[in-house]
Amino acid sequence: MNIYDKLLTMKSHRIRGTTPRIVAAARHLRQNLTPAEKVLWQAVRNRQLNGLRFRCQHAISSFIVDFYCAECRLVVELDGEIHKQQLDYDNARTKQLQRFGLRVIRFRNQEVMTNLEWVLQQILEASREKI
Repeated sequence: MNIYDKLLTMKSHRIRGTTPRIVAAARHLRQNLTPAEKVLWQAVRNRQLNGLRFRCQHAISSFIVDFYCAECRLVVELDGEIHKQQLDYDNARTKQLQRFGLRVIRFRNQEVMTNLEWVLQQILEASREKI
């Protein structure tokens, strides 16, 4: 039994049309954040960024987004090295999230690790924009 099957046996609720498998995968990802995700999560959790409530590794339809603020319908994605090889997938995924009425902004992991204040400023600016 793999980790996702084990997580499926735990109680989960469907979120926005997601499946129990997606919810379980999101839970697993929340427990295993990348170093850049940990840094950004520490900066935005508990409404620390201008009172905005962010969710980490949040399931939306068949996707799991790195960070999501429902209040401003903003998705924040962090891209590691693997994303250089999956540009087409990332673009299609972004377009689908935009069809849901969400704004998607992306940062490289390196940007979070070396210039967190700039990243937070960009997130704040995007949170104020109207869709």
